[in-house]
Amino acid sequence: MFKRLIEDVNAVRDRDPAARNFFEVLFLYPGVRAIRMHRKAHFFYKHKLYFLARLISQEAVKKTGIEIHPGATIGRRLVIDHGVGVVIGETAEIGDDVLIYQGVTLGGTGKDVGKRHPTIGNNVMISAGAKVLGPFKIGDNSRVAAGAVVLEEVPPNSTVVGVPARVVKQDGKRVEHKPLDQIHITDPVWQKMDALEKRIKELEKQLGE
Repeated sequence: MFKRLIEDVNAVRDRDPAARNFFEVLFLYPGVRAIRMHRKAHFFYKHKLYFLARLISQEAVKKTGIEIHPGATIGRRLVIDHGVGVVIGETAEIGDDVLIYQGVTLGGTGKDVGKRHPTIGNNVMISAGAKVLGPFKIGDNSRVAAGAVVLEEVPPNSTVVGVPARVVKQDGKRVEHKPLDQIHITDPVWQKMDALEKRIKELEKQLGE
């Protein structure tokens, strides 16, 4: 557990240029504190001491503003940056080297039993305010844009944006989409950016001529 704690602190120092030293991160960063308390709560949860597990997790919410259910499974070197408003559900699974910003929810979509929260792969970044809802996987090395609402599986090495979220880049290449129907509604922000990009290319072509 002590080795994991050192890894957690060093992961923050590697990713946050504002982190000045080891002890500042250890004692003053709410994300590190929330993860540290979660590891204790998760230990009691696995040993079916549910009341004690929930007691620790609720104390963590009061002290950090970050709510991690004691049943959630968290990998190594998770970084929760800022962290206020982060919610991680009971059956959520998070891989190694994941970066989560404030306001992120890893939640379910209803009152289903069993696996109902997302699985986050390794080296994933979930930006501020994003919501990932349902028992599917976000593939390794993927990026979820700020404010995105993800409702279905994301392939590895992908970038998703919008509400509902869709893949706009995969394996470093832009993804072309088929015409949308009434359910799969176009993200207006991405649509505007796409139009601007096309217009820039047209102007560059004219200048070249």
